Amino acid sequence: MAMQKLKTGFSINLGSASLTPLFEGEKDHLVPSVAGVLRECKLFQMAGRILGHNFIHGGSGFPGLSLAVVTLLTGGETETAAAALTLEDVADLDHRETIGLLKKAELTAEETNSLTDLCLSWYQPTPTSTNHDWLFQLLLTKAVLHNGIQPIKQIRKGLKETGIWPLISARPDVHPILFPRESNVELNSQTMIETIRWPQPSCDSDEEEDEPVPLMNISAVTGFLRRFKEEASPEVLRDLMRFWVGWEQQMSCLYVKVVRSTYPVAHTCLHTLELPCHYQTYTMFHQDVMMALNSISSGFGMV
Repeated sequence: MAMQKLKTGFSINLGSASLTPLFEGEKDHLVPSVAGVLRECKLFQMAGRILGHNFIHGGSGFPGLSLAVVTLLTGGETETAAAALTLEDVADLDHRETIGLLKKAELTAEETNSLTDLCLSWYQPTPTSTNHDWLFQLLLTKAVLHNGIQPIKQIRKGLKETGIWPLISARPDVHPILFPRESNVELNSQTMIETIRWPQPSCDSDEEEDEPVPLMNISAVTGFLRRFKEEASPEVLRDLMRFWVGWEQQMSCLYVKVVRSTYPVAHTCLHTLELPCHYQTYTMFHQDVMMALNSISSGFGMV
């Protein structure tokens, strides 16, 4: 839940929105928010502690950050981070559009004025006929790294407080695991199906148990689940994974049980989804699963 809040935002009443995100921008180009109140409240330091404890206890990575931000978060040099910057890393769309003008072969008078105004407001050199490439990199660095350096330092401090910093600083090979590209961890139905451990009928148990679920019912319900995954949109697949294991990223092993119950239930710590055996039609199965997914913000694995 804490990792999900880092991605979507916290319910902090700042007078402007119902959710206050700590990171902004688009997929694989997220950068820390420039809101001053978040820095003053040291919420980025809290974010670093959340990330550190999540990594220590075997949680998922935190995908979607800009490569330049990841470089600084993991102890890299500013010059190395600046070299990894792209125009998509600029979260402010107006600034992105203005900085992008420097990639044009020729500028109109209005475009030159827009660039000049931005440069002057940031106390940077104004555009000339020969400095477009250099100024482009300078403005990118100012927009992303200079404005985000304090939040990045706070996150790094939070990571250090959890004791995980020696691993991060000494093992560059773990950086893609801790901060993966979101495009590399996107869910798809086939990958999820391949990691599922489907239920097996047990007829020779010596323990006293309730009447076992008939194989016909197990086959029908697991078939419904397979169909649900194949037809689900990426957003529904993410909700299903959150309901199943607590976060959105693909797990190496998922378990399914068909049991005698009323509604779908998930044991998130065990990565186990329990499905009722009473479904006779896919329509009823789909209805109950969607009802379960609508409870993920408060239900903690059950309707």
